[in-house]
Amino acid sequence: MSNTLTTIDMVAREALRVAHENLNYLKTIDSSYDSQYAKSGCKIGDTLRVRNPNQYVRRTGSRVMDVQDQAETTQNITVATQDGVDMKFNSAELTLSIDELSKRYIEPAVKVLVAGIEGDVLQAQSKLIPQYTGTAGTVVGASANLNAITQARAKLNQQLAPAGNRSAMFDSVTMGTISNGIKGIFNPQGELSKSFAEGYIGRYAGLELFENEKTWALANSSDVTADTNADALVTDGGSSIAVHTLLAIGVQTVGSVFTLAGVYDVHPETKAAYSHLKQFTITATGAVSVSVSPSTILTGAKKNVASSTGADLAVSDFNAKTLTFYGSASTSYRQNIAYSKDFATFVTADLPIMDDALKCVRRVQDGLSLRVWQGSDIRNDELLLRIDILYGNKVLRPEWACRINN
Repeated sequence: MSNTLTTIDMVAREALRVAHENLNYLKTIDSSYDSQYAKSGCKIGDTLRVRNPNQYVRRTGSRVMDVQDQAETTQNITVATQDGVDMKFNSAELTLSIDELSKRYIEPAVKVLVAGIEGDVLQAQSKLIPQYTGTAGTVVGASANLNAITQARAKLNQQLAPAGNRSAMFDSVTMGTISNGIKGIFNPQGELSKSFAEGYIGRYAGLELFENEKTWALANSSDVTADTNADALVTDGGSSIAVHTLLAIGVQTVGSVFTLAGVYDVHPETKAAYSHLKQFTITATGAVSVSVSPSTILTGAKKNVASSTGADLAVSDFNAKTLTFYGSASTSYRQNIAYSKDFATFVTADLPIMDDALKCVRRVQDGLSLRVWQGSDIRNDELLLRIDILYGNKVLRPEWACRINN
């Protein structure tokens, strides 16, 4: 029994090592392991609660206090997805050394597992990022023009994203163009050790640049010309805009990004209007209204839109306004992204060890929890083995990220 458990434990440790080494994007966002399930295990659908930072309004020109209520808010992260990879061995194969077992079975299986998870999370989170830079149809870095990257950095700065722990993910074609434009700065002496990180290329504009073929491509619908309805049904703090009169549900696309005429972005603290329009992304389609991110907050400490002068907007200011979408109709655009580490999170939790499972172990490393479970098939002299990860993910602060479009 002890030898068998030792073998399964070695498989679990090796699977976790391979998974950790082959993660790219997920290692650059907040990655949390919830230890509350360490003894009993987590069930699909369990939720974790994350507290949002408080926001306040400055008192000006008066020594008299204007006490503000503590309006603390939280977000729930549902641990709802269990992915795995399943294998079978005969008893002779399980006697292989762990190095040979890893090379032939564990490594290719776990690479497929983590690549699929990372691709799903990266695509889902990219769709929820409203900010964008870049010129439609122009590859970032073409003719050594890297403005799209430095503009993305400016977007993060304008939204007060922390200056440290910033990264960017680019597909290989785009990265090739970028590399040619700034080849002289890649891999300075102090960063050579980072080159061993999966996909790491170099550092530019305060961003750690990574190559990742799993970045998402936005396919615009056949119609990208529309106005909001005469009554756009916008509310203060709401997340929907009525557009169905000129943009039917059939041509609404989740992940499409747009601006609204006369609706400007603001500084998160001073509430002064920036010179650019507020950018939104469609998060869900609807027969009457589309759901958007961010929500339209018109007043107060969390105000995020204003007129060009910084004045508060009324809900009527959203009526019959032109929507300007990024890109052309029926065209795809690669959505590379720049972001601060804490803009999103990836959470794993322990799966339960079943009461009758004699050969089942869990291992955790750097926020990634993985379970390996082995059973036997005496009819065919085979050993069945499954590797599972239970996880959830969420974009917590979409304003701390920016798409860098081609």
